[in-house]
Amino acid sequence: MNYIGSKLKLSNFLVSTIRATVGDLEEKIFCDIFAGTGIVGRTFKPLVKTVIANDIEYYSYILNRNYVGNYNSVIYEDLLNKLNTLKNDNGFMHEHYSREGHGERQYFSNENALKIDTIRQKIEEWKVESRIDEDQYYFLLCSLIEAADKVANTASVYGAYLKHLKKSAQKPMHLLPASFDSVGENHQVFNMDANQLIKEIKGDILYMDPPYNQRQYGANYHILNTIAEYKIFEPKGKTGLRAYIRSDYCKKSMVSETFESLIQSADFQYIFLSYNNEGLMSEEEVKEIMSRYGHYSLATTHYQRFKADKTENRHYKADATVEYLHILKKY
Repeated sequence: MNYIGSKLKLSNFLVSTIRATVGDLEEKIFCDIFAGTGIVGRTFKPLVKTVIANDIEYYSYILNRNYVGNYNSVIYEDLLNKLNTLKNDNGFMHEHYSREGHGERQYFSNENALKIDTIRQKIEEWKVESRIDEDQYYFLLCSLIEAADKVANTASVYGAYLKHLKKSAQKPMHLLPASFDSVGENHQVFNMDANQLIKEIKGDILYMDPPYNQRQYGANYHILNTIAEYKIFEPKGKTGLRAYIRSDYCKKSMVSETFESLIQSADFQYIFLSYNNEGLMSEEEVKEIMSRYGHYSLATTHYQRFKADKTENRHYKADATVEYLHILKKY
């Protein structure tokens, strides 16, 4: 998925730096407490004993529940075939997030919105009728969310839709298997506020990748939450926004206090914080907070990310940024 702050390109840097700091990883409990699409947890899943993944957004919980939480084989071939060949039926997505719907919100083509509705309703029906188990349920929902994202008619995030259907949005949606690594055991996945969860868990390595600016993920990915939850509500405004959680990590007045509270409560020997040079907290501010609780060090890397051109959201340009990996060994 094209995701704000994705660490896919930085995964090698993270693994090498964390391994150099911690040493052998095989018997370690690793927590990815702001998991997003689960790239970091998925990267460390084959390397550590147990992964704990968490995110307050429900679409993220579904992705991580599959990619991290599933570690036994899942039978899915016949299920995917049936879902891909269902006759389309109307539903919430078509009514509110296609051109034919009430709000004429063209997040998806009419046909793809109908298909999302049809598949989402069938997955829920199978769950209620106990035709699929919990692992299959999250596997299929994860597959649907990723398939829908591929045909979304947006520039990148879901803050707005495009006036005309772009080429990728015109393609018929097709479910592909959201395959996962069948490794390890006792992996855990949560859908909680990180500052609450940290009081209930413990381990060896805590990795933190919180929001670093004022962008709220609940607003930027509200459509994915709507597909994931599939509950009736009244969409607001031109973009059909739903009520969403406003993170204190996206508030200049709250971020430092919230961050320090998490660090203070963490029952982990090693803490790693990914942040970049555009964050609400400065490098010095992070260093000052973390240094109060143990031995602090810093690793950095430069990389190219892509951001929307301010003059036209459909055009992207390379943008160099510095990624900071703040490191704390707690006393």
